[in-house]
Amino acid sequence: MRRRTFLAAATAQLAMPAIAGAASASVLKFIPQSDLAVIDPIWTTAYVTRNHGFMVWDTLYGQSGPESGFKAEPQMVDGHVVSADGKTWTLTLRDGLLFHTGEKVLAKDCIASIQRWSARDAFGQALMQRTDAVTAQDDNTIVFRLKRPFPLLPQALGHAAANMCAIMPERVAQTDPFKQITEVVGSGPYQFLAKERVPGSMAAYAKFDKYQPRPSGEPDWTAGPKVVHFDRVEWHTVPDAATAANALQSGEMDWWEYPTSDLMPMLKQHKDCIVAIKDPTGECMLLRPNHLFPPFDNPAIRRALLGAINQKDFMTAMMGTDPSLWKTPCGFFPPGTPLASSTAGSPLPSGDPDYAKVKAALAAAGYKNEKVSLMASTDFPTLNALDEVAADMLKRAGINLDYQATDWGSVVQRRSLQKSPAEGGWNMFITGFSGLDFSTPAADLPLRGNGKGAWFGWPTDPKMEDLRNAWFEAPDLDAQKKIAVEMQAHAFETVPYYPLGFAYQPTAFRKDITNMQDGFVMFWNVRRA
Repeated sequence: MRRRTFLAAATAQLAMPAIAGAASASVLKFIPQSDLAVIDPIWTTAYVTRNHGFMVWDTLYGQSGPESGFKAEPQMVDGHVVSADGKTWTLTLRDGLLFHTGEKVLAKDCIASIQRWSARDAFGQALMQRTDAVTAQDDNTIVFRLKRPFPLLPQALGHAAANMCAIMPERVAQTDPFKQITEVVGSGPYQFLAKERVPGSMAAYAKFDKYQPRPSGEPDWTAGPKVVHFDRVEWHTVPDAATAANALQSGEMDWWEYPTSDLMPMLKQHKDCIVAIKDPTGECMLLRPNHLFPPFDNPAIRRALLGAINQKDFMTAMMGTDPSLWKTPCGFFPPGTPLASSTAGSPLPSGDPDYAKVKAALAAAGYKNEKVSLMASTDFPTLNALDEVAADMLKRAGINLDYQATDWGSVVQRRSLQKSPAEGGWNMFITGFSGLDFSTPAADLPLRGNGKGAWFGWPTDPKMEDLRNAWFEAPDLDAQKKIAVEMQAHAFETVPYYPLGFAYQPTAFRKDITNMQDGFVMFWNVRRA
C-alpha cells in the first residue's frame, strides 16, 4: 500500500516547516524527481542526471519534438555537408561557442566528447561501429569518414536520450567513460555551481552570460534557440511528497517535476498551480534482473517469473486509477509507436497471476531458493510505489526476497557494480525510460545483449545484437516493423528485463511560470510572468 494520503498532505500544510524562502523573479526553485547523486551524463542513464546535463552542456545537434517528427536540427554545428557516396560527413561549428571557463569550443573537444559518449550510448555505439575515423580538419571542422552510409548520424549525435552527447573540453572528455568526471566544465546555457552542491539536499545553477543561443529556428525540445530568463536555478531535493506539495502550493517552490498521483487532485484544485503532461512520449517502466549471477543468470528462471507480472497492478500503484495516465499491455516498444506490438510473443498474464503455477515453473526451471536482493528507492515516490508492488509479487511467487530500502542515488551508484550480491552487488532494481528512448532499437539500452559492455544487468544475447544490426540496415519502415516483432518475441524468450507498463507522468508548477516547453524538464525559454 502507498503511504501517502490526502490526510498527510493536509497535515503537512499545517505542520510542515517551510523548506525555502519565497521565490524571486530571477530565481527558479525546482523539486527534481530525486537527488542529483551523479553529475556525469555519460556515466549514468539516470534522467535526473540527463536533465542536469542539458542545463550544463550543449550538443552538436538538437532534437525536435513529436510534432516535428523528432528531427535532428543543427545546434552547436552551423551545418554539415555529406559526400555523394554518403560516407563522408563534414560538420562545421558555429561561431561564438565557449566553455564556461571562457575557452573556445574546438573540433578536438567535440571529437573527444563524441568518443567518450559513444562508448556508453547505444546509438553512439551503432554510429562508431560504422565509422572508420573522426578527425579535426581544423579548429572548427569535424570530419566523419564512414565504412558505409549512415544517414542517422545527426540523430545519433542529437538524440535527447539518457546518455546525451555532451560537449566537454578535451581534457575532461578524455576521462575513462566508465569512471565519473570530477570537473564540470560546461558548454551550455547554465553553469553548475559545484561549491553550492549539498548531496541529498540541493544543486544550484547560474546563467552563463557568454552562452550564444542558436540565432535561428524555433524552440522545440532540445532544438532551436536556448534563451535563459532566470539568473539562477535551484534544485531542492524533497523526498516527502506531502512536503513537496505544500511547498508548491505556498509558493516556496515554483516547479515539482513528478507530483505523486494521490496529491494531483489537490494540486489541480489549487488556484495558483497547474498540473500538466508536458512529455507526450511517456515512460516505459521496467524491472531489471542481473544476468551475471544466480538466479537470473538462468534464462528459464527469468521466463518463469514473467507469469507473475501484472502490469495493471504496477501502473495503478504508480499512477492511480485514472486510465488516461497509463497504458497496458506494454511490450518492449512503447504503445502507439510504429514498432509497438504489445502481444507479440507475450506470456504476460492478462489478469491476476496464478502464483502456484509461477512457483512450480520457477522450481522446474531450477530456482533453489537463492536470496534475491531488490534495491528499492525510498526517496523516489513513483519508483518506490513500483518497488512495493514488486516486493509483494516476488514474495507471492516464492522468491526468497531481500528487500533493500535505500535512496535512488545509492541505486544509481550500486547498479554499476559487477560484483555478486553477496559482495555488495545486486539482483534486481526498477527504473523507467522515456518512450522516446524505447521507440526504436537505436537508443534502447536495456534491450542490448552485448554482455559486459551492455547496460547495467549485462545480458549476453548475440541473436538480439544481430536483429538490432539488421534493423539499422532495413530498407524501410515495414522491414523495421517485422524485425521489431522478432526482437520482441525473442526478448520474451531471453527476458533482458520485465516490462511493467507505460505511464504518462504529469508535472506541476505555479501559474506564473510560463513558456515551459514540451518534453522533459528544460530550463531555457521558461520565464516568470
